[in-house]
Amino acid sequence: MRRREITFFLKSGVIALMVLIIFGYALYKAENLITGPELQISNPQNGTTVNQSLVEITGTTNNVNDIQMNDGKIFVDEDGNFKEKLLLTYGYNIIKFSAKDRFGRATEKTLELVYK
Repeated sequence: MRRREITFFLKSGVIALMVLIIFGYALYKAENLITGPELQISNPQNGTTVNQSLVEITGTTNNVNDIQMNDGKIFVDEDGNFKEKLLLTYGYNIIKFSAKDRFGRATEKTLELVYK
């Protein structure tokens, strides 16, 4: 009788461990479905005052199918990085970024720069 109980607990433990591994792997793979689009602007920082009219804006994306800057499409490399040059007008400038994933979920960021 004792041997049967040990065998039962071992089998139950192995099955529970396998279920946990499968569930953990499925959750890891479904992360893109759960989190939605991510957009991060690295340079320049929001609120920066610049002395040149031409600025280079860099950033990263994750889970993005389409990204736009001021309603114009921009391109992302295979690692999710983007780099765009923009000509600022004198004074206060607002640059709007929008990103969508393949499921239609969207996120927006604005970058405010002052050109003196």
